[in-house]
Amino acid sequence: QVQLVESGGGSVQAGGSLRLSCAASGYVDSWRRMAWFRQAPGKEREGVAAIYAPSGSTFYADSVKGRFTISQDNAKNTVHLQMNSLKPDDTAMYYCALDLVFKHYGLGSPSEYNYWGQGTQVTVSS
Repeated sequence: QVQLVESGGGSVQAGGSLRLSCAASGYVDSWRRMAWFRQAPGKEREGVAAIYAPSGSTFYADSVKGRFTISQDNAKNTVHLQMNSLKPDDTAMYYCALDLVFKHYGLGSPSEYNYWGQGTQVTVSS
């Protein structure tokens, strides 16, 4: 069984920064893609950023390109999301997701991912 635990959420003013982390435990040696999704109240869950193992290739939603950076720490099976220049529209619950089998490059839909974390809240005030 795989467990994903997110950390690093919080409240920040517009223009500020936050760093989210997702630690994976269990049978994770062969994961192929880890990603961050977010869901605001009344909206669908949307992909934010994804990173592939072992290539390290990354993909971003257009809305966060140039502001967010996803990275991995393979030794610790941890993925980070550095969020800079935050906007009120970035306010959402952020979820970490793991995909065990390579399907295609890109963020993909939530249904493609095998495991999910519990989420961490990010609130950006204007």
